[in-house]
Amino acid sequence: LPLAEETGSIFAISDWILQTICRQNKAWQNSGFPPLTMAVNIAPRMFQQRELPQMVERALRQSGLDACFLELEVTESMLMSDVDASTRTLEKLNRLGVDLAIDDFGTGYSSMSALRRMPIKKLKIDRAFVNDLGSNPDDAAVAASVIALARSMNFGVIAEGVETEEQLRFLKAKGCLEGQGFLFSLPLPEAQFTSLLTRSHSPE
Repeated sequence: LPLAEETGSIFAISDWILQTICRQNKAWQNSGFPPLTMAVNIAPRMFQQRELPQMVERALRQSGLDACFLELEVTESMLMSDVDASTRTLEKLNRLGVDLAIDDFGTGYSSMSALRRMPIKKLKIDRAFVNDLGSNPDDAAVAASVIALARSMNFGVIAEGVETEEQLRFLKAKGCLEGQGFLFSLPLPEAQFTSLLTRSHSPE
């Protein structure tokens, strides 16, 4: 990714990812699977581009996917580097109807006033605070605080890097009901993920 950003190829790659994600999600819906939301990480240089909202709108329009089934994730440090510019970009994306999430939350020193201004729907707890939940009380305290903050501000909250049942139990006990990580599945190509969807929605 750093090389793609340095060479400028990140723009073509990001456009291809958005087009592919939206088209595949719509194909699964057309095949009869229950609708699901798919998340896309937005690279820093991509987020700074004026054309990003148009790129997202084009991917949605060409695929026919409803915007509510696309989530865009931007890192906390990226947003905090220029709060005013970030807020303007987020507002343009929000008007398209997509969900917006702050990725790697807990690492970028957000201010509460900035969070209130941004049309954010979800905070994602950085995996650094999830890895040692069972053994590091400081990480456990940070994770619990992020969950409490999200709930108090009516944000959704999701934990990254969930790999053990112990981590999952802790997060659920604190009120975090969404997670991603190897405990649930390794990354899968399209055909294998389709099989996973088929199994998960087949009658017992």
